[in-house]
Amino acid sequence: MEDERDKQLWRIAKKRAGFKRHLASYIIVNGFLWALWWITQGRHGHYDGGMPWPIWSSLGWGVGIAFSYYDAYHDNRNEDIMREFQKLKDKEGK
Repeated sequence: MEDERDKQLWRIAKKRAGFKRHLASYIIVNGFLWALWWITQGRHGHYDGGMPWPIWSSLGWGVGIAFSYYDAYHDNRNEDIMREFQKLKDKEGK
């Protein structure tokens, strides 16, 4: 059981490290895209009031970031299974 728990913790650690890399990439790339938009259109008054084009990459990729965050920090399927197993085991013992 201890070895299985270590494997589970290792998987969680890998997911969380992956999420942090994913988030860093998101911030760097989208920061660059917003800066590029600002340099080419925003600060010179060429902005026509429509949607800035970097919004689409920020929103689309942001959805992916949200799912990655949930998977790394809130997806407790194994713990839910173990909890249900323990309930059934306790119920059988009564």
